[in-house]
Amino acid sequence: MKSLRELYKIGYGPSSSHTMGPQKACELFLERFPEAIRFRVILYGSLAMTGKGHLTDVVIKKTLNDVDIIFDDTYLSWHPNTFDIYGYSANEETFFMRFYSVGGGSIQIEGEPAPMLDETYPHQSFDAIRDYCIQENIRLYEYVERFEGFGIWDYLSEIYHTMMEAIDRGLKRDGFLPGELKIRRKARGILSAMSENEPPELSTIRLVSAYAYAVSEENASGHIVVTSPTCGASGVIPSVMRYSQEKYGHSKQSCLHALPTAGVIGNLIKQNASISGAIAGCQAEVGSASAMAASMRAELHNLSLSQIEYAAEVSLEHHLGLTCDPILGYVQIPCIERNALGAMRALDHASYALLSDGRHKVSFDTVIEVMMETGQALPSLYRETSLGGLARVRE
Repeated sequence: MKSLRELYKIGYGPSSSHTMGPQKACELFLERFPEAIRFRVILYGSLAMTGKGHLTDVVIKKTLNDVDIIFDDTYLSWHPNTFDIYGYSANEETFFMRFYSVGGGSIQIEGEPAPMLDETYPHQSFDAIRDYCIQENIRLYEYVERFEGFGIWDYLSEIYHTMMEAIDRGLKRDGFLPGELKIRRKARGILSAMSENEPPELSTIRLVSAYAYAVSEENASGHIVVTSPTCGASGVIPSVMRYSQEKYGHSKQSCLHALPTAGVIGNLIKQNASISGAIAGCQAEVGSASAMAASMRAELHNLSLSQIEYAAEVSLEHHLGLTCDPILGYVQIPCIERNALGAMRALDHASYALLSDGRHKVSFDTVIEVMMETGQALPSLYRETSLGGLARVRE
């Protein structure tokens, strides 16, 4: 498995596949062909169908000067998020590259081998990781430190602060989210409506939802968030973390120990299945984030490795089949609500694991396999095309 630095990334929303990936590709194109002075970009398939709602055109225009952008909903290659960049020099020489935005801000280039990132971890399954940790008598965050080195803590501290800053910014903002849907921001209003006499269970829902909305609304506005594991699911882990700190008094250090636990879960999903909504539906995004957050919460409560696995397993299991059907391609409906509900479910699933001894019939590794199988079985209408499901709603 790769480093957690390849999972937790800081960048502009609203979609790691639609903004961070294309931005990275445009910057690479400029490096390769500095003599290009004008450009043409063709977005294909799912990337074309949801590109405007996901602000793909905005980030491309920010990165490339004098660019024409064409949206072509044709599926013409192995990945639904395919795009071509043409560059033209002063004497009309043409430069060309085809890119695939494969999720989490990562890209691949047609005709070139996939980036050969170092394999940071020697294990490829939770079973293998659990067995190793038991043998070495270490917890998951110690496992991460052993293979990433002590430098990972400075990186995770930056991730932690970026997550908390996104919550704080989102809670201060009013007004409407960008785009045609005219969705009003809700995070600040949800939190400010809290009363002293409110039932504790309602207060929990309010706090977690306000924090998840805050980050998700920042993401939908194209502001800085952390892919956890994606931009579209970036509100789940921060909201569970902030709530856990306030409810149970967990320190920053405890949260820094819990972040790599969540990272191992997300890394396994990314390695053995997908975290891309265009590939496997929203189960790969909010479902993955919920599993990560559940394992993080379990770590915060110092549960056993088996209980941590159970929290992640049950969370991903009960998101199986979740479609990716954003209205008009905006990461607003149903995405923002799904972040809040995914966070609430993560809390429930961690609590459910706490009630058990961690023994269960279905392993987390098995659920990852089933999630990918389910995602591939979903009709393409329900995998980030804005053509099926809720995406058909226009009023």
